Amino acid sequence: MTPRSLGLLLAACGGASLFAALVLTPLAMRIARRVGFVDCPGGHKSHEHATPYGGGSAIFLAGWLPAVLALGLVAVGAHEWIVRIAGEWIRPYLGGLEHRAPRTLVILSGGVVLHGLGLIDDVRPLRAGIKLAVMVVVAVVVAAVGHVRIAEFLPPAFSIALTTLWIVTITNAFNFLDNMDGLSAGVASICSAFLVVCGILAGQVLVPGLACMFLGALLGFLVYNFPPARVFMGDAGSLLVGYMLAVVSVMTSYYRSGAGEPPFALAMPLVVLAIPLYDFASVVWIRLREGRSPLQGDQRHFSHRLVEHGLSRRSAVLTIYLATAATGLSATLLPGATLRQAVTVVATVVMVLLIVAILETPPRKTS
Repeated sequence: MTPRSLGLLLAACGGASLFAALVLTPLAMRIARRVGFVDCPGGHKSHEHATPYGGGSAIFLAGWLPAVLALGLVAVGAHEWIVRIAGEWIRPYLGGLEHRAPRTLVILSGGVVLHGLGLIDDVRPLRAGIKLAVMVVVAVVVAAVGHVRIAEFLPPAFSIALTTLWIVTITNAFNFLDNMDGLSAGVASICSAFLVVCGILAGQVLVPGLACMFLGALLGFLVYNFPPARVFMGDAGSLLVGYMLAVVSVMTSYYRSGAGEPPFALAMPLVVLAIPLYDFASVVWIRLREGRSPLQGDQRHFSHRLVEHGLSRRSAVLTIYLATAATGLSATLLPGATLRQAVTVVATVVMVLLIVAILETPPRKTS
């Protein structure tokens, strides 16, 4: 594997999904308006005008179609045709893709289920318990059947349980984060980019390729979702976004036992996803403390606090982007880090989160 061939593969994955999202998102917007699939202001929602849904379906199709097309071509044995179109550099990757096709299909199928769940919820809100139950079932199937697992050195039941908890938590974290124009998609794009880097640093190919394909779909959608948003992803998108980030973060190799290096790189997913995890944990704590359901929507998120402190919505979103980029950049230093370097990374992340916590405090009321 040469850097040039890896670069071509990642560019092909990201470019295909980016182009698809740029085309499909405005198409989804037009269809959504025509059928009345729009999100109207009211309740805990902060937008001022009716805005079409459909962005989640654009992300789904832009990310899934290239992956399904690639798997289909490999399955029918079109290796030589692919090589003639793309070049000899792609030949070494076709065998690996064919070998991992069953696992990839399980992962993609889980995304189909959660996208469908989100679409139903966008049309007619479902009970939180039903949504949570479906997320748990999908996570268990992906972990048990798709062999996407955390801590595989543990007995299978414990590993599957931990993986299920991780997938459900990250899925809900990005669902919670979808509370302001461009926020969930932008943070997910930044996290995806750093997971691509993590995969490359680990010497992986197909996992960063999958992450790059997902990143392209997010960036294409974000063109239309950046504040002021012209389209929303809805739960059909946010559940899918969180699910894919959770799965990719589990599939990425951070540490190889026997290599003689400290295992500090195992903390990489926690560092990359520190901001959405903090927002999720703080919002759940606030709602439980007030005796409300953790899944009941409100305007108590970090982004809303920033607006209360006087920032514009766009500035609030950009501030969270920068905080996410700061923790993600720190994560790339963990592979091969010494104890001193790892402590420095952890201290940096803690300081970023403390800044977030300070900014989350309610602003002083002036008399």
